[in-house]
Amino acid sequence: MAIQKYRPPAPDRELAAAMKDSKAPAISRAAAVLRLLGKSDAPLGVQAIARELGLVPSTCLYVLRALVAEELVAFDPDTKRYALASGVLTLARHWLRRDSFADRVQPVLERVANGFGVTMLGVEIFGLDHIIVVALAQGGQALQLSTQVGSRFPALISATGRLIAAYGDYTDAELERRFRTLRWDDPPSFADWREQVERTRSQGFAVDEGNYIAGVTVIAAPVWRTRASLSHALVAIGLGSALRRRGQPELEAALLAAAQTLSAQLCGER
Repeated sequence: MAIQKYRPPAPDRELAAAMKDSKAPAISRAAAVLRLLGKSDAPLGVQAIARELGLVPSTCLYVLRALVAEELVAFDPDTKRYALASGVLTLARHWLRRDSFADRVQPVLERVANGFGVTMLGVEIFGLDHIIVVALAQGGQALQLSTQVGSRFPALISATGRLIAAYGDYTDAELERRFRTLRWDDPPSFADWREQVERTRSQGFAVDEGNYIAGVTVIAAPVWRTRASLSHALVAIGLGSALRRRGQPELEAALLAAAQTLSAQLCGER
């Protein structure tokens, strides 16, 4: 069974909002164009890109030409459309080479995914803005998650969001404002969600039982690059009924132990 729900908001709203709030609009526009092209299944023309991002077409064309000159975007003169170019691979390769979390987490994800028949994600946390999937492993279960490395999600969604709220220094007003924008299959009230956040802080991991995706349980454990800042999380996703049969407490314990080991390794590097 393929689950399509676990995905970021539509790119036009998310990327356009990011540009509007940016203090460096030229950079923000270029980043938004790259993200949009990266999410698109087919090359896009200037008008389509400008419409999606809320840009003036002439401004959009200026940004695209600059990205083509930097070899980050390719232009097809026959179709007049744009797509990501191979230059982005160079940037990605440099990131992969320096990111010790991505290297360390992959075997952990595969071990837990295969041992418990779940989908495992390693995500990087960017405050209250968003999280990004940086590593992924699929267990041999019927549930297959429709996501990939590089996918972005709202920071406070599902179990990972409860971690961020539990271990971040955020006011209730900040959390509630972000919480009201989230989309759930079975949304909890803010009061119930805050109770779950407190439970997360006391037990050391977070659980979302069918709130975000009906019938699906999501478990997340915190990973720390420094002892003062939550930087990543390990996330296990599976059908709630299957996890209860296979032993959800055992999965929670394995996830928490793996996250604690990774935290010790990452903190030791600094």
